[in-house]
Amino acid sequence: MADSVLSERRGNTLWLTLNRPQVHNAFDDALIATLTAALEAADADPQVRSVVLTANGSCFSAGADMNWMRSMVGATEQQNRDDSLRLARLMRTLQFLSKPTVARVNGSAYGGGVGLVACCDIAVGVGTAKFSLSEVKLGLVPAVISPYVIAAIGVRQARRLFITGEVFDGDQAARIGLLHSAVPLAELDAAVERIEHLLHKVAPHAQREAKQLALRVGGIERAQVESVDTANAELIARLRVSEEGQHGLAAFLDKRPPRWVARS
Repeated sequence: MADSVLSERRGNTLWLTLNRPQVHNAFDDALIATLTAALEAADADPQVRSVVLTANGSCFSAGADMNWMRSMVGATEQQNRDDSLRLARLMRTLQFLSKPTVARVNGSAYGGGVGLVACCDIAVGVGTAKFSLSEVKLGLVPAVISPYVIAAIGVRQARRLFITGEVFDGDQAARIGLLHSAVPLAELDAAVERIEHLLHKVAPHAQREAKQLALRVGGIERAQVESVDTANAELIARLRVSEEGQHGLAAFLDKRPPRWVARS
């Protein structure tokens, strides 16, 4: 497995650790491909009972990698669409994994990092972590991750966070349902251990069926999600190549305010 994601077996639990701390565990195409492959392998491995997803360093994931974003500025709409579909496949794979998934959120998460947290069955994180769905600040929207975030926090909360791009902390993330609990960093491992203990005390087949039951009764069907993912990939591809999207991305990469930010 590539170094961007570390894999470690701890008994019947597979720990997958994002391992790009030098860039705050930001996504690029290699990390997306590696994490998707690791999840698919875990799904097919009968020895894996559960998956813990976490990260090295002080940040869980800053979302899109700067160099990756820079390459997307000059990409065609079709290239942007294909890129978005690969991210959508990662999120969908995590959402519908047949094994229980636990997000150990060791630090801040932005954009796609929030999507990973939302896709996991159980999420516990540090109360001081920062979260944001900040795409609108760049002239974009959180299109690919939107079905998973909305399923986690509800439409009402998503409407606010999608349109403001504001930053919120782990305690608020727990109040709105993105995290199941927020704890001090020193207590994070113990919280994950308690969850893993519970997960491994139940019948595995019934556990798989229970997860699918919750998704199905909640109206979350894989075929429907795939259709939504395709439409959302087309949306974000269109916005990335639009005049506003190009301006917002360029301003972000150049570390200057975009034109829609009022100057005092």
